[in-house]
Amino acid sequence: MGGNALRIRGIAIVCVAGLLAACGSSTSSDNGTNTASAPGITATTITIGSTQPLTGRAAPGYSEISAASSAYFQYLNAKGGIFGRTITYTYYDDGYNPTNTASLTRKLILEDKVFALFSALGTPTHQAVVDYINAQKVPDLFVSSGCNCWNDVSKWPWTFGWQPDYTIEGKILGQYVQQSLSGKKVGYFFQNDEFGTDGVKGLDAQLGASSVPDAARQNYVPTNTNVKPQIAALQASGAQVVVAFSIPAFTALALLAAAGSGYHPIWVVSNVGSDVTTLTGLLKAFSGGKAGGQLLGGMVTDTYLPLPGNSSNPPATVPAYMATIVASTVAADGSVISGNTVEIVVIQTNLPAETLQQPRRAVMQTRHRRVRHNLVEVLGDRSHVLVDRPGIVVQHYDQALRLRGNIVQRLKRDPVRKRGIAA
Repeated sequence: MGGNALRIRGIAIVCVAGLLAACGSSTSSDNGTNTASAPGITATTITIGSTQPLTGRAAPGYSEISAASSAYFQYLNAKGGIFGRTITYTYYDDGYNPTNTASLTRKLILEDKVFALFSALGTPTHQAVVDYINAQKVPDLFVSSGCNCWNDVSKWPWTFGWQPDYTIEGKILGQYVQQSLSGKKVGYFFQNDEFGTDGVKGLDAQLGASSVPDAARQNYVPTNTNVKPQIAALQASGAQVVVAFSIPAFTALALLAAAGSGYHPIWVVSNVGSDVTTLTGLLKAFSGGKAGGQLLGGMVTDTYLPLPGNSSNPPATVPAYMATIVASTVAADGSVISGNTVEIVVIQTNLPAETLQQPRRAVMQTRHRRVRHNLVEVLGDRSHVLVDRPGIVVQHYDQALRLRGNIVQRLKRDPVRKRGIAA
């Protein structure tokens, strides 16, 4: 989940496609023709599904994700799909409302009969359905959320997170504050669920819980857009640095509330709520055009994928699918990039056999077991390493912890960027 969510989504898509390719390759008859082999898999199609905030408070910055994912799948289908099967990607708008997520997830599993859930977005929304998904033994791939909870393999063995968890991100941001903003009073502004509280755990681990008094710890609930009391409390606490674990809409609301009261701390914002393109649009919309990108000057954030429009470190090659995605969706903000990345990872085992021998071999060895189990086994196989692509780091899942170690290592190498945005 986050302003970089589209970036994340793109990676996950390739992963999913690769994994689906592996599963698809294990469901052919002896004469080479495809056969229906599991719920959601027919001789010609593979159906996956997702819930996304297309409307509501989390839509700004996130509603483009599913469009970017869909564009990549369309591109893949036009190239022949996965071993002769096309991907049917069904997604519904849950409005970032857990009650809606619950009913729509049941619809995907019971009525649409999806083979797997793919990159469902949101910590509070997905927590409402993860027990049900695992009870149904449906692969739950690459949740768009950094909640530590997805690492609980003993409780939810069918669920795989995607992005670095929020506690790790909190530690990285806390380290930046220690090293670059030493001596300044610090405050927190965070969402009142595991997204925010996991981030605070990381910050406290790095900065020390006693260094940030209760008055400087202000949370919000995403159903209440009035954050002026929280900003006033941060200002009264004397916080010179505010670290935010907030979705884009609430980052913008906080910036506007602070500017309106003459409060100008240094903002250090989680990648979830810091996408410049998204925030600029929200600031203009919420202020009636009176404010915009000028409020983002000096904001500090972390990133684990290239920033949109960053020409200082261009990829060596630009895959053909990228042009398809950008042309068919919205402006190339962080969310669109994330959307592309997840799909790429989904598809990745559809690469030439010599590129990914181990994952394909693992699947072929289990071809007589149920295909959904095959998918989970492949993800749990440490030999299944997802190949690097432009903007995509090498990935693997640890069977015991499900940690996405290599993305974390990239964050540690190049964790923080300071954004100076012109008006």
